[in-house]
Amino acid sequence: MDGDTRNVLIPKGLEGERVDAAVARLFGLSRTRAADLAVGGQVLIEGRQAGKSARVGAGEHLEVTLPPAPTSPTLEVVAEPVPGMRIIHDDDDIVVVDKPVGVAAHPSVGWTGPTVLGGLKAAGYRISTSGASERQGIVSRLDVGTSGLMVVCKSEYGYSVLKRAFKQRTVDKSYHALVQGLPDPHVGTIEAPIGRHPGHDYKYAVMESGKHAVTHYELIEAFRHASLLDITLETGRTHQIRVHMAALRHPCVGDPTYGADPRLGERLGLTRQWLHAMGLGFVHPGSGDYVHFESTYPQDLQEALDRLAVMS
Repeated sequence: MDGDTRNVLIPKGLEGERVDAAVARLFGLSRTRAADLAVGGQVLIEGRQAGKSARVGAGEHLEVTLPPAPTSPTLEVVAEPVPGMRIIHDDDDIVVVDKPVGVAAHPSVGWTGPTVLGGLKAAGYRISTSGASERQGIVSRLDVGTSGLMVVCKSEYGYSVLKRAFKQRTVDKSYHALVQGLPDPHVGTIEAPIGRHPGHDYKYAVMESGKHAVTHYELIEAFRHASLLDITLETGRTHQIRVHMAALRHPCVGDPTYGADPRLGERLGLTRQWLHAMGLGFVHPGSGDYVHFESTYPQDLQEALDRLAVMS
């Protein structure tokens, strides 16, 4: 079997240890993975195959063949028109798009649907070559299930300036979210670290080991079953609004992943979370002037609001 062969002498500290335990400690593997290597004949002691439960002796020659590291799939931007994606602004440095729901910012492992970069490529736009090949020009992203404003950089200078601006939190990002119930107080700030959920790869959660995250919200309108909020972000963590509102027990309507009542989402005709990136403002990398862009609600979110108003 091809792979990376490692040779070591068993140190005194591992005298008498089982083969699987010794291999795991020496090479930073899990005990299960080490046992699998032994069962597969990839562990030799003094030139002879060693079973996983055999004992090792200090000074013995240990040879382990590790399998080749899996190679990451090659991701590339495929030109594909994106129906409903609107160009809000276009100049030599940037293009601002209004992203529809169901569209990813860029290609990623496991995603086979349309992307913002693919849509721009299909429309003939030239994008900055800065960044990883599959996300060139991308300085910030929206979830597939979130619609609204995104900026993509066309020039290398624009990319470097806006990348820094997002990192330094000098970009104004505002969202509207429809959440269950009525937050109390009606105006507030949520400051709680967010990290990947320990039990679900696709979810995030408020946790002490997470990254610093700050969300500000203000009530726009209260309905019988839900509230429309204006939300601004200081940070840009993955799923930040969804996680923070769920932590307050006011999840975004239509977001059962984070605890929303699916029955309310169904009554409103929603097939995704009610969350839209409404405003985006920053110092333009070319002119140096402050620019601000605004969006309007897409049809599915507006219809949900209309239904909610009738129910109230």
